[in-house]
Amino acid sequence: MYQLEEKIWFWILAAIPAIWLIYIILHIWKKSAQRKFADKKLLKRLSPNQSVFKTVLKLVVVSVAIAAIAIALVNPKIGTKLETVKREGVDIVFAVDVSKSMLAEDIAPNRLEKSKQLVTQIINNLASDRIGIIAYAGKAFPQLPITTDYASAKMFLQSMNTDMLSSQGTAINEAIELAKTYYDDEEQTNRVLIIISDGEDHSEVSASIAEEASEEGIRIFTIGVGDTKGGPIPIKRNGVVLNYKKDQNGETVITKLNEETLMDIAEEANGIYINGQNTNEVVESIRDILNSMDKKEFEAKQFADFKDQFQWFIGLAIFLLFIDVFLLERKTAWLKKLNLFNENL
Repeated sequence: MYQLEEKIWFWILAAIPAIWLIYIILHIWKKSAQRKFADKKLLKRLSPNQSVFKTVLKLVVVSVAIAAIAIALVNPKIGTKLETVKREGVDIVFAVDVSKSMLAEDIAPNRLEKSKQLVTQIINNLASDRIGIIAYAGKAFPQLPITTDYASAKMFLQSMNTDMLSSQGTAINEAIELAKTYYDDEEQTNRVLIIISDGEDHSEVSASIAEEASEEGIRIFTIGVGDTKGGPIPIKRNGVVLNYKKDQNGETVITKLNEETLMDIAEEANGIYINGQNTNEVVESIRDILNSMDKKEFEAKQFADFKDQFQWFIGLAIFLLFIDVFLLERKTAWLKKLNLFNENL
């Protein structure tokens, strides 16, 4: 386990492409000016030891040194001591719909990105609860098992997309069945399943599966993303809309938020349905619900001691800058023999 203390210093890395760009521009200008002064053969005679390779090498060394300094300022820390601690909370599983209909932009920026924003904000407001993540479309897929590592949860969440599952549809029933396997029967913690979906193309057995989950002590809360008026599903390439998804008759498909399905599922599992239009309202609703639930004690492992690692990167940067001082831009004997870039031609 690692921590990054001052992430803002990663901005220093932006200097590297800027330096390379300046180098390329100066190199082009220099070559252009030299061609006006004399021909290539004469220039070779006037500066026989000029080396393109050594210049590029110096630039690479400086770039790596800058990167090392940036990482040192960020101050990465590595966990060195794992401890078992007692915590109180609720086990929460997020089931996120990643079907193609979630690309509709009837809610900004689109349904899937809105879903990610909602889950991220809910996680940010949790204290000591454990969380898990499921992705589902035509099938359900375990994305992250129950954990207290919120940083990892948000990382896995951001990697979710509509291409991760080939089978399409909205198999809410499979997501519910998979969620059942996430909870620990021995600890008997309070169990919450939060489904984020547009409710389209659902299975008719979803409500009955939700009722079975309720009998096992799982409360299901559903969050609807999208608009009941619906919207088309864009087909994009490099962020540019090329077309919209069409049906077999060549008509543009309009996907709509199916609130009725999501309400039925929540009702059968002793939960409630929440419209996901307003992020703050969703977060407040979920927070109030969780605060009203009994917190069960459970054991969790976490790193209790983190050690700074910046010194290794500072050392690397100093070493590289020291090398750069003694790296001359003219050719050396062994480089002449290698004849890199055909410099002796």
